Amino acid sequence: MTTESTPRPDKVAIVEEITAKLNDSVAVFVSEYRGMTVGQLADLRSPLREAGAEHKVYKNTLARLAVEKSGLEGLSEHLLGPTALTFVTGDSVGAAKALVDQAKTNPLLVIKGGSLGDSPMTADDVRALASLPSREELLARLAGAFQAPLVKTAGLLQALPRNFAYGLSALIEKQDAA
Repeated sequence: MTTESTPRPDKVAIVEEITAKLNDSVAVFVSEYRGMTVGQLADLRSPLREAGAEHKVYKNTLARLAVEKSGLEGLSEHLLGPTALTFVTGDSVGAAKALVDQAKTNPLLVIKGGSLGDSPMTADDVRALASLPSREELLARLAGAFQAPLVKTAGLLQALPRNFAYGLSALIEKQDAA
């Protein structure tokens, strides 16, 4: 005779929390934090928070259930060993940059992969995402691209009356000399 065990309410709540975070995120990154101190984890969370990301540690079994429930099965392969999830609701490039920068300065932080929207990512994909210009840089480039033709047009429009005045002045001087 087998008895089916019902999941504990606290574990069900955690799975629901993870599922909600997965569904609300534009990107999720998985990293390994084996050997990191509490202080190092706190140092990691600060730049991530600035990029609109949250770095949390969950039990892998609960995270796997939430990943399955949210339809992001590609993340399951990364949920081995001491893993943390970085949920990105803001700038995914900025969050990837912050995570990669922290991994460069702290060899104990290992990026395993993640997902961008519904697309699974490898660790190399996360590093490639981090190498892209940030949203602010792209907006600045776009503004510069819009501004350049306007500046050129303004210069041409200023030159037209100025050149006309020089030409008129030269004609008057020529008439006076004759």
